[in-house]
Amino acid sequence: MKTFLSLLLIGIILLRFPGITGCANIIPPTGGPRDSLPPVLVMAAPKENALNFNSNKIILTFDEYIDLKDVRQNLIVSPVPKILPNVEYKLKTITIRIKDTLQPNTTYSLDFGKAVVDNHEANVLKNFTYVFSTGNYIDSLQYSGNVVMANTGKPDSSLIVILHDKLDDSAVAKERPRYMTRLDSSGNYRFHHLRAGTYALYAMKDESGSHTYTNKAQVFAFADSPVVLNKDMTGPELYAYADTSNDKPVKKLLLSTPPAVKPKKEDKEKPKRLAVSGNITGGVLDLHNQFEFIFQVPIKYFDSSKVRFTTDSFENITSHQYVEDSLSKKVTLFYHWMPDTRYHLILDKDFAEDTLGVKLLKTDTISFATKKVSDYGNVRLRFKNLDLSRHPVLLFVQGDKIIKKYVFGKAIRYDDKLFDPGEFELRILYDENQNGVWDPGNFYEHRQPEKVQPIRRKLNVKANWDNEVDITL
Repeated sequence: MKTFLSLLLIGIILLRFPGITGCANIIPPTGGPRDSLPPVLVMAAPKENALNFNSNKIILTFDEYIDLKDVRQNLIVSPVPKILPNVEYKLKTITIRIKDTLQPNTTYSLDFGKAVVDNHEANVLKNFTYVFSTGNYIDSLQYSGNVVMANTGKPDSSLIVILHDKLDDSAVAKERPRYMTRLDSSGNYRFHHLRAGTYALYAMKDESGSHTYTNKAQVFAFADSPVVLNKDMTGPELYAYADTSNDKPVKKLLLSTPPAVKPKKEDKEKPKRLAVSGNITGGVLDLHNQFEFIFQVPIKYFDSSKVRFTTDSFENITSHQYVEDSLSKKVTLFYHWMPDTRYHLILDKDFAEDTLGVKLLKTDTISFATKKVSDYGNVRLRFKNLDLSRHPVLLFVQGDKIIKKYVFGKAIRYDDKLFDPGEFELRILYDENQNGVWDPGNFYEHRQPEKVQPIRRKLNVKANWDNEVDITL
């Protein structure tokens, strides 16, 4: 009776004051803190580091539901088998079925890389490795090192590193390696559970999945001498390169003189004008560039005597030169430009004729100005610990493009009062053959590539500014 009266009273209050229910805020449960922990292995059958292993199946059980990401790309089995194991997962379990014949008295490691993640938050169990031995001991030697790209001095984490127990040069092209591992983001590698012995050390881009060096254009690196492994060791830095020198050149089509085109009746009244332009932007020429006449159609001739080159006061300039390219579509005007100066090129209507027989309709003028000194920055770089005996070349890089090169003489500094503004990456090329360009290596001639040393500090050049930097290598 008491309960009934209480409920009746609550009902009357709600009817009398219907808005009272709006005062309550319903707060959904938060669900607790986000899971940030990777899965944990709780059981393995056979157990981890098992000896005298003779099974063809491995079951790994974790403390939570798991997922496998790109297991074929992530899983590394060493020694490298002919047939990779079959890997399946369900709920909290990974099942590995071995398809290859295991070698006797051999330590095997299955490195899953970043493949094992939890099912809920995709937290990665990094570099999870399962190890077993078909003999009565576990090999324990470690070998580590670093790999960089020779032409940039930077790492490429997509490369693999391999150890061959067969030392002849042909083995890396024909046979599976003994051991394999991957690089981290800094270009470092580390082998675990190695057997004592002598090995050939390589790094490569393995896009085919064959773990072999198949062509000279493949990114590749090699150690100069075999690795004699009898204790934990650190190896030499490897310099990877790709030799594209034998790539087939793109064929350049030489344009022949086309047959004369008879104009249609409706075109007889339309005048035709020689199509010519210059390599200027916004009417301004960079002081580092030369002026170029660019023709849409190859020209029969270019008569420089019918081109008047003047300053803004129309004083004739004579200390210049014209050079025609091999395709007869470009003529370059070579001249030592003065800053902040206006120039004129007065073209007679007969100064040029293209292979269609077209000329200018009348005398024309191309006018432009050069940039001011204040449009550029003044750059002075002073270097410490620069070895001039290695023939260093300073490279200024933007993106993947080398913008400027400078060959050091006796002085270990760089000065330029007309440097284009912008941010530049700096590198030092050690140009051993002094040909001014980076040269790749050749494995079969046992010739290493030329080395490039990156400079961590970037150069940020401001216009109309003294940009002075001291660099210690």
